[in-house]
Amino acid sequence: MANTVSKAGKKKLEADLDYLITVRRGEVAQKLKEARSFGDLSENAEYDEAKNEQAILEARINELQNIIENSVVVDDDDISVDEISVGSIMKIRDLEFDEVETLQIVGSTESDPDNGKISDDSPIGKAALKKKVGEVFEVEAPAGLLKFEVLEISK
Repeated sequence: MANTVSKAGKKKLEADLDYLITVRRGEVAQKLKEARSFGDLSENAEYDEAKNEQAILEARINELQNIIENSVVVDDDDISVDEISVGSIMKIRDLEFDEVETLQIVGSTESDPDNGKISDDSPIGKAALKKKVGEVFEVEAPAGLLKFEVLEISK
């Protein structure tokens, strides 16, 4: 399944991957080399820890490579301001609490709720897709049914 990412999101993924390959691999290899020098590998906690760290690192490298290879880049020109889509920045009002929030819909790999970036797979993200300014949408949440009005769509 393809991941949807922005140009900036793909650049960040590529930079993260480059760092892991060019810097972290060397650091972990050095730890392994040092741990081997401590002697008997069967009772060498440092060696076991370094091997685990290497396995986690290689798994993350493979994951990033897979995400990058299977990503679909959303060009800024493709982002509509008529209806909410991946890449859209939406200003919405919580109708119960009359609070206005600005959120950007992003692909799951770029999701960062603390910084206003929510995944298109999240409950609010899913419910908001294809909505237009003035429309109200509902989200089933653990706290109950939430209702939002779309105030503005930008990119």
